[in-house]
Amino acid sequence: LATGPRQDNSVFYEIRTYDIKPSKMKEFVEMANKYFHLRAAHSEMVGIWSAELGAMNKVVHVWKYDNFAHRATVRHALANDKDWQGKFISPALPLIEKQYNEVAYLVPWCQLGKPPKEGGVYEWVTFQMKPGGPALWGEAFQAAINAHINTGYTKLIGVFHTEYGFLNTVHVIWWNESPDHRAAGRHRAHEDARVVAAVRDSVRFLESQQNMLLIPLPCSSLK
Repeated sequence: LATGPRQDNSVFYEIRTYDIKPSKMKEFVEMANKYFHLRAAHSEMVGIWSAELGAMNKVVHVWKYDNFAHRATVRHALANDKDWQGKFISPALPLIEKQYNEVAYLVPWCQLGKPPKEGGVYEWVTFQMKPGGPALWGEAFQAAINAHINTGYTKLIGVFHTEYGFLNTVHVIWWNESPDHRAAGRHRAHEDARVVAAVRDSVRFLESQQNMLLIPLPCSSLK
């Protein structure tokens, strides 16, 4: 994060979170795997995941847009896509308890990454920072992220700072080979003086933190 522009272009990411009725989760996932290619035909999907730990019956998906005009065009096209509306939206809506969306930008020091191989798990960490924005906490937050990267046990996929939704929120996506690999890496990181020091500095600006272990759906771009 920086005190200047977040990035050099107008690209942003829409993060959509759906809470699914517990008895309907299997049905929703099956429908998404069968029909989400219709949605992905309209704009670029970053990924879609279901929560395994840290939340239940939750699906998170992320979409990339060139700018807000691009999103408006895509949303208009989706509303008029009879296949998408008839095969997915109409039957899926009764399965959903709640929907929430956010608009976020990649921080300027982070490029959207990809895992080194398929078959791993994703950790989605949400940080609610103190009001004041990156000018207040950006430098310390970046140092904490870099300290974890330098341990080598995990792969950074992306760091997103919200523009719409809860402000001063940062979402960080990590990839690990497995939950056990992640647990072992976290144990090593907790004993690393560099990580401890960087985190201690960053948490001065932290209001709350939540994480989820996510499993990519078969239809996800990131697997």
